[in-house]
Amino acid sequence: MPVVGDLRVLLRLKNFRRLLTVRLLSQAADGVYQVALATYVVFSPEKQTSPAAIASAMAVLLLPYSLIGPFAGVLLDRWRRRQVLFYGNLLRALLACGTALLILASVPDWLFYVSALSVTAINRFVLAGLSAALPRVVDDERLVIANALSPTAGTLAATAGGGLAFVVRLVVADSDAAVVLLGAALYLCAGLASLRMGRDLLGPDPERVQPHLQAALASTARGLTDGLRHLARRPAAARTLTAITLMRFCYGALLVTVLMLCRYAWYTDERDGLALLGVAVAVSGAGFFIAAVITPWTIGRFGPYQWMIFCAATAAILVPALGLSFAPAPILVAAFVLGLVTQGVKITTDTVVQTSVDDAYRGRVFSLYDVLFNVSFVAAAAVAALILPPDGRSAVLVVLIGVIYAGIALMLRYWSRRPPALLRSTEQAD
Repeated sequence: MPVVGDLRVLLRLKNFRRLLTVRLLSQAADGVYQVALATYVVFSPEKQTSPAAIASAMAVLLLPYSLIGPFAGVLLDRWRRRQVLFYGNLLRALLACGTALLILASVPDWLFYVSALSVTAINRFVLAGLSAALPRVVDDERLVIANALSPTAGTLAATAGGGLAFVVRLVVADSDAAVVLLGAALYLCAGLASLRMGRDLLGPDPERVQPHLQAALASTARGLTDGLRHLARRPAAARTLTAITLMRFCYGALLVTVLMLCRYAWYTDERDGLALLGVAVAVSGAGFFIAAVITPWTIGRFGPYQWMIFCAATAAILVPALGLSFAPAPILVAAFVLGLVTQGVKITTDTVVQTSVDDAYRGRVFSLYDVLFNVSFVAAAAVAALILPPDGRSAVLVVLIGVIYAGIALMLRYWSRRPPALLRSTEQAD
């Protein structure tokens, strides 16, 4: 298969392998840390969790970074991205240790959220930096397959990290603090792995950076406007960002649904519900893997729009068909489908944005991309909180999500009849 050959070529690229190693360790740590937060907030026996409580937690952890996202982009387009990966992961390791201490001390929830908020803040820089750096270690010809392998491998690493966290929590130590410390160790390993790359390898190019930081920060609002104008001149990137934002909303609403089903509807024992949630995460991860294998071929064979249309239409049909039963087996099948279609669209979006956005804007655009992810996810949790009953069984929400998926497919179908040059690099910085 051509995909296998391209993968072999990519893995022979030394700097790609090194960047991929940083991503795998970093996102595995994210998976561990996020499962620790979820089990502490949702599955602690002393907490009576509701959809509103989950939505509030997501809002506290994610919405503040919708405000600092543009600033992160300005800094990513100024700082050495290798240094961002090193110091960002090192600082997250230290802050995660602080989170573990707070869990052991049984502090008020607001103090716990402040600590988790700090780790999440740095995550904005690291993930956007990894995506912005990818075109610096592979050529345009193999960027599609690189986007299939790298972010998807990171998602699988996060899934594996989450699975490891479930094992530690259920088998090794019945302590969320122990899980958080495991995440801290992985963050430290990710930071040290980044030192294997040269300081200037990942960019940005010095001649394209504003000479004074104060001037760069002062012009953030203007830079945000310029970034939006840059996207407006590149309809391929803007359209795919719109599609992935809506699909992220759907994924977030269904995630809250599954959390509540595992917590209250299917099992009365928290440990059994937590174990089933771990199975759902693993099944969704299998969908991510299949998406990584087939997406490069489908994009090459049918084009980006047709692949995204297929993904959205598949979800529109199967989510109501499987989800309305509210039974564990069909929901697990739906988790696999959602993993596949969501990751398939994300791979396509990453590739389109990277190939149609100038290198001087990539940090800002990927930070905006991250902001869209956060806002749509929190909005989904808020809508779920308004609709879901305590046990998570809501036919109205499942049907609504199916309708949104259908709307995405129709929107993409309309755009496919007026296609820009989706995979043509425009105004390349290098």
